[in-house]
Amino acid sequence: MQEGMSGKIANFFINSKLTILLMIALMVIGVYSSTLIPREEEPQINVPMADLMVGYPGASPAEMESRVVEPLEKAIANIKGVKHIHSMAMNGQAMIIVQFKVGEDIERSYVKLYDELIKHSHLFPEGAMMPMIKTRSINDVPMLGLTLWSEKYNDFELKQIAEELSNEVERVNQVSLTDVIGGRSREVRISLDKDKLKANNIDPLQVMQMVKANNQSSQSGKFNSGDQEFLLTTGKFLKSKEDVENLVVGVHQNMPVYLHQVAQVTDGPEVPANYVSFGYGKGNKNYSEFPSEYSAVTLSVAKVAGADAMRISEEIIEHIEVLKKDLIPADVFVEVTRNYGDTASHKVAELLLHLGVAIVAVTVLVMLAMGWRGGLVVFFSVPLTFALTLFSYYMLDYTLNRITLFALVFVVGIVVDDSIIIAENMHRHFKMKRLPFKQAAIYAINEVGNPTILATFTVIAAILPMAFVSGMMGPYMSPMPIGASIAMLLSLFVALTVTPYLGYHLLREKDAQEEKEAEGHDTGFIYKWYKKIEQPLLDNKGKRWAALIGTVVILLGSMSMFYTNSVAVKMLPFDNKNEFQVVIDMDEGTTLERTAVVTQEVAQYLSNVPEVVNYQNYIGTSAPITFNGLVRHYDMRSGSNVADIQVNLLPKAERKDQSHDIVKRIREDIQAIGDKYGANIKLVEVPPGPPVLSTLVAEIYGPNYEEQIKVAAQVKDILANTQDVVDVDWMVEADQTEYTFEIDRERSMLNGVAPAQLVGNLTYLLREMPISHLYDETAHEQTGIVMALDESEKSSIDEIKELSIKNNRGENVPLSNLIKVSEKKADKTIYRKDQNRVVYVLADMAGDLESPAYAILGMEEKLKAMDLPQGYEVNELYMGKIEDERNFTVKWDGEWQITLEVFRDLGAAFMVVIIVIYMLIVGWFQNFKTPIVMMIAIPLSLIGIIIGHWMLGAFFTATSFIGMIALAGVMVRNSVLLIDFIEIRLKEGAPIKQAIIDAGAVRTTPILLTTGAVVIGASIILFDPIFQGLAISLVAGAIVSTILTLLVVPLIYYMTEKKKWEKNEQSSK
Repeated sequence: MQEGMSGKIANFFINSKLTILLMIALMVIGVYSSTLIPREEEPQINVPMADLMVGYPGASPAEMESRVVEPLEKAIANIKGVKHIHSMAMNGQAMIIVQFKVGEDIERSYVKLYDELIKHSHLFPEGAMMPMIKTRSINDVPMLGLTLWSEKYNDFELKQIAEELSNEVERVNQVSLTDVIGGRSREVRISLDKDKLKANNIDPLQVMQMVKANNQSSQSGKFNSGDQEFLLTTGKFLKSKEDVENLVVGVHQNMPVYLHQVAQVTDGPEVPANYVSFGYGKGNKNYSEFPSEYSAVTLSVAKVAGADAMRISEEIIEHIEVLKKDLIPADVFVEVTRNYGDTASHKVAELLLHLGVAIVAVTVLVMLAMGWRGGLVVFFSVPLTFALTLFSYYMLDYTLNRITLFALVFVVGIVVDDSIIIAENMHRHFKMKRLPFKQAAIYAINEVGNPTILATFTVIAAILPMAFVSGMMGPYMSPMPIGASIAMLLSLFVALTVTPYLGYHLLREKDAQEEKEAEGHDTGFIYKWYKKIEQPLLDNKGKRWAALIGTVVILLGSMSMFYTNSVAVKMLPFDNKNEFQVVIDMDEGTTLERTAVVTQEVAQYLSNVPEVVNYQNYIGTSAPITFNGLVRHYDMRSGSNVADIQVNLLPKAERKDQSHDIVKRIREDIQAIGDKYGANIKLVEVPPGPPVLSTLVAEIYGPNYEEQIKVAAQVKDILANTQDVVDVDWMVEADQTEYTFEIDRERSMLNGVAPAQLVGNLTYLLREMPISHLYDETAHEQTGIVMALDESEKSSIDEIKELSIKNNRGENVPLSNLIKVSEKKADKTIYRKDQNRVVYVLADMAGDLESPAYAILGMEEKLKAMDLPQGYEVNELYMGKIEDERNFTVKWDGEWQITLEVFRDLGAAFMVVIIVIYMLIVGWFQNFKTPIVMMIAIPLSLIGIIIGHWMLGAFFTATSFIGMIALAGVMVRNSVLLIDFIEIRLKEGAPIKQAIIDAGAVRTTPILLTTGAVVIGASIILFDPIFQGLAISLVAGAIVSTILTLLVVPLIYYMTEKKKWEKNEQSSK
């Protein structure tokens, strides 16, 4: 046989001392790289987003929309790379969320946004403020949460400790942001007495002006005296409560009026705007000792981009142990309520263990087939491949996360294939003893080397197109195909350099010790078994057709399981996490105390769930956000009618149920509590893939916003009555009463009171915003001076009307003489998406068919039956943007959108894979028919994949599709090896039937070994919730497809090629 490229490479390395040095160098590089790569649980997905906040005091949502939002949207839409613009027009303010396309350069995107805003700053109406821009990224998500709680300290004291602690934590290298959630800040509160103000002829606006005027200090310059220069400072800041109390705020009857004469001044905690508390659940050993709920404050910590979450969290926790000696009192407990560094460490350790188990299991498999020396050859080649792959991860700036490590676990069975094929063929030739050892080794490598190179590239061709999935799922998935392709290339390099060396030195010694006669393959067990099954099918046309028709029927039968919903399609199943969130929304206008009652009752229920370790209530504010919350803007949730409960569960190893099953189990009971109080409660899990607004989102567009809301209410009812749809909500506020003080301009001018005076007095008094600040050099945050009426003096509209305003003649005029009071429902927020008004209806899925696809696909008839204004109809839109607003449109979004995009892109990738593989094989065999025969293995694998999902009751997910595509490459590789050997035997002059039996007998062992390696490698990840689909595709698909490849592919090859080869036989005779 002529020496090919693989033979020449092997000839150089087979007996070279350099090979050992190369092995050592590769291992050292790989191990060193693995220590440098940062570790995290999920891959970093950079979604360039920016929030624009615009204030326009006094504007209604409709005016806000037309004067501010619409002009801004038009300007922003011109920026290249903008994917979506979401807007909210509210009373006196607006928020615009700009979402750029995934993969856009973040810095450039923000620069373009700033440029566009400055260019269009002339569009803003007078009185509107310049937009405040807040950028968002994955690094804003806190990776560590520390909750401080105590039986003895109140939330005001806890916040002061937390602020000192945050100063310490910020000193730790690579910590970017800290945030203290909960607790009350210090404030100086001026509680005005209406009667005393009136008696002293003073109004609130005058008090505010005097406080500001007395809180001034400045370096005023310098002067010279007696040949010396002196500096001059004028004024003095307010430094204490006494300074504020003793301010002169007016003159009455020629006597100064001090602030303490007309108001009560207090220095202490502010009036609660939120409540944060901590409690243990039954899953915690401390539950019996601390069964109650305690005041708490949470310190959240975020890291800089690319930093190692595990290392930073360890460093911070160690630092806190030191601070417990001098900063943190003994009665204050610090509970780690979030540690993504630790979960990342556990996940990485778990995956590395899976990797180790898979390598050992594959080695044992090879040992059983080829003896312990053959096992060692393969065992050494895998760590070398992975060592080099880790080095390439480091060079590509990847982190060690579940996706990059799954790429390794997923290919462990594939990367050994090259080494197995070469080692097995060397082993076979050594046993045959037809040539001297070195020549036998080179001959063996030549025989399978070139088809191995082709086979490897077919697998890479199968895996690599998946790197081009678009949308948010792209960067989430791309490390897997890229990592796997790199590992495949490196495995080929190892198989052609290191494996021949190891095989030559390890395998020949074994056979040298055994005094065995050379034996051919036609006496072995596999040959007899294979001939017994395949020969009758080759000889008998009827049996041959029966076998093929039977295979096709099974294939069609298995594919029909998608239509009967026996195998359900879903984007990704929920992961088994150690946390979930309870999001509580009360009607607008609900008091903080009422929201607290509901939250505490839910929390009480949660504390009795056996898997709950602890929980934190965030009433009136938001919990530390997850990546999901970042996109959903949960950090913007604040107000007396909202609450979050962050729930932490036992570690996976210590509980029987998965987190998703626990959530499903408790959902009904928690929603019963919500129904009792009229609260909308959602149980939010960390999504397995890219975050979306909700699993199921219905966007309702139309010609009239009022009518859109009516249509949305009907869609909401339809979803609420749809099976497996839960947590239905919508983005329409409940009615809230709003009183308007309409100023009687005539009477106000006759009384000598300017309208601006009225606006100023009431705004400063009732909004309770700081009018100035106390000067304190040591404070962590500024201490506000707040002016307010006593709570008892503003409990009704009539009491507020009793306030007096000082006119330009120095007389007090009652507010009731200057205004008319009107009552109405508060204007609701107007939502917009991509320059169209929209009403959002949100829902989640839980039950047997958890995919939004099944809920949406049955909707058309229900939507057509809705009550619409006369002359209008409703359209459904699944992808793309709304183009026609003249009719009502229900556009489905959320997980559905990503599911469609991903399956569309994976389908396209699959088509590309098939074309590329076909081209590769045509290029190799120089034949158009043979590659089609080889690719018969691809549809055959579907039988195993679909039946495997059905038997295990699993969803067919995006990872299942990835497994199916990867398997296409592996199965074609088996066909290539089989048919290549058939053609070698045919060229040697064997009859076609004999060549097929010979090839089947010789190639069955390496094919079964490579399939076994794939099955073992994949079965290790069979119990991971997210990648279970991938494992099922590889395990079940590989088993069924291998059996059918060995039996069906040779039959089809025989049917297509027999005439050609039989003619050749006759002509040679």
